Amino acid sequence: MPTAPDPDLRLRGRLLRGLGRLREMLPGSFVERQRACGRANCRCADGKNLHTQYQISVLVDGQPKTFNVPTTLVQQVRDNIELRKRFEAAAASICNINLRRFLKQKEKP
Repeated sequence: MPTAPDPDLRLRGRLLRGLGRLREMLPGSFVERQRACGRANCRCADGKNLHTQYQISVLVDGQPKTFNVPTTLVQQVRDNIELRKRFEAAAASICNINLRRFLKQKEKP
């Protein structure tokens, strides 16, 4: 008679399968800034109608760096940064599952 499937194993498998696009993930944070461009005759010169600038902020060799993100790539970059956050949460859950399983196995005679 087959044994009942371990709920921890099912959860671990579901978490792993949900991370299929790992190769697309990006580090860092997505930043949306409002700024003036500095041209005297631009619409932003009054300080009210500012330009929106999108950036990704990351650590490179331990130093914070920002990179501009073209408007056409904003949603893709947001999604790929969110994928990294999901990966980190899933990795933490998988590690906890594996630790619980290890401790149960260690207690068996």
